[in-house]
Amino acid sequence: MPRFTVPYTIHVDVRRTLIVSIWLLILAGPLFAADRPILVCFGDSITAGHGLPTGQSYPDFLQQKLDAAGYHYKVINQGTSGATTKDALANIRTILSLRPQIVIVEFGGNDGLRGLPPNVTRHNLDQVLTALETAHIKILLAGITLPPDYGADYIQSFDQIFTSLAAQHHTAFVPMLYKDLVHVPGTIQDDGIHPTAKGSAIIADTLFPVLKPLLHK
Repeated sequence: MPRFTVPYTIHVDVRRTLIVSIWLLILAGPLFAADRPILVCFGDSITAGHGLPTGQSYPDFLQQKLDAAGYHYKVINQGTSGATTKDALANIRTILSLRPQIVIVEFGGNDGLRGLPPNVTRHNLDQVLTALETAHIKILLAGITLPPDYGADYIQSFDQIFTSLAAQHHTAFVPMLYKDLVHVPGTIQDDGIHPTAKGSAIIADTLFPVLKPLLHK
């Protein structure tokens, strides 16, 4: 009997070591993941991927572009269909709690479609950008425009919101998120508003060059 004591002890110790090692790897996983800086796409239905299958929103395509270019960011989609700039301001604490390094801000379209006063939209967005700045988060502001039937004066006032805020806050800026897809067939869904998967991929392409100076490898 005594001659079996040592092999048995070794076998048990090895098994315990393997179990402990496996658990350490499992527990360490979130820590390694946490090392990836976070990029939040904060917006409305355009960001959320309204009407699209899972994995075909512009944040999904942006993640693919970042990975392919060797930027090890984790893109988090915080888009909400129907959200206005008032909703953006109400939810800014949730965004701050994610501790992102970069936030793409894409709001205002629903304000415009509802005919809200431009000064209200501007005030809400100003507060959102100020909160992000105060937290030392890099910002890319994405603008959008309105259909022609909203009238030239209102559209001009609406477009000026984004231009003036980008200048005031010195943010990276894409004045018109749809600028590279508006004349490309198959990029807008039948509702005439939301991008298709093809359109979402083009939006990611549009954002990437402006986003790139904010990134680090």
